[in-house]
Amino acid sequence: MFGLVITFKNYNLFRGVWESDWVGFKYYRMFLENPDFLLLMKNTFLLGIMNLALGFPAPIILALLLNEVRKAAFKRFVQTVSYLPHFISNVIVASMVIMFLSPTGGLINELITALGFEPINFMNEPGMFRWIYVLSEIWQHIGWETIIYLAALTAVDPQLYEAASIDGASRMRKLWHVTLPGISFAIVITLILNIGSVLEIGFEKVFLLQNPAIYETADIISTYVYRIGMEQGNFSYGAAIDLFMGIISLIFIYTANFVSRRVSETSLW
Repeated sequence: MFGLVITFKNYNLFRGVWESDWVGFKYYRMFLENPDFLLLMKNTFLLGIMNLALGFPAPIILALLLNEVRKAAFKRFVQTVSYLPHFISNVIVASMVIMFLSPTGGLINELITALGFEPINFMNEPGMFRWIYVLSEIWQHIGWETIIYLAALTAVDPQLYEAASIDGASRMRKLWHVTLPGISFAIVITLILNIGSVLEIGFEKVFLLQNPAIYETADIISTYVYRIGMEQGNFSYGAAIDLFMGIISLIFIYTANFVSRRVSETSLW
C-alpha cells in the first residue's frame, strides 16, 4: 500500500520515492485522456465478461456430472485428468495452443484440411482471440475449480434425496430442487468473487498469445501496463493504471455483494 504513493509522483528510480516530485493526478488524467483508453477498457471488459459467462458455470456443470457418477474408479480418473492442466505453466499452455492452431501442421488445421477446407491462421484473426483465450482458460482450470463445488456437494443431506425419491422426483427434479439449493451458498460466494475480478485478466497468457496483428482485440489493461511500466520504465503511470483498475474492481465486488445480500441474503459481509 505504501508503494501507491508513486502514482502521485514523477517517480525516479535513482532519486527514490520521497525525493521524486509530486505531480498529483497527472497520470490518472493521462490514462483517461489516452486515445487507447476506450479500446483497452473494451477489450479488457469483453474478455472478462466472456470468461465469466462461459468459465464460471463450467466447473459447476462438471461437478454436478461427477456427482452423478456411481463408479468410483471412473470418477477418480475423470477428476485426475481434469485437475492436471491446472498445474501446467501458462507458458506451456500458450505454446500448446499456438502449436495446435498453427496453419502449418497444427492439429486443428489438419482436421480442417482433411475435411476439404482451407487452413485458418487462428492466431492472426482478431475475432478469434477471445474465444481462444476463454476456451484455453476453461480447459486449464475447470478441474481445479470443480473442487469447491464437489466439497459443497458432500454437505448436502442424503436424506433430502431419499425424501425426494419417495415423493417421486426424477433425477432432474432432485438436481434442481435439492442439489443446486444445497450448493447455492458456494455458487453465490464464488460468483461475487469472480465479478470482482472480471477486469483482472491474467497477464501471462494474454501476453503470450497476442501479436501485433490482433492488438485490436488482444491488447488489454495488463499488457498495456507492462509495456508502459516495464518496457518504457514509467512506473508511476503503470502503477496509477493498476490502482485505477483496482478501484473499479472494488466497486464491482461491492455492488455484486450488495445485490446478492438483497436478493438471496447470501454475501461476503
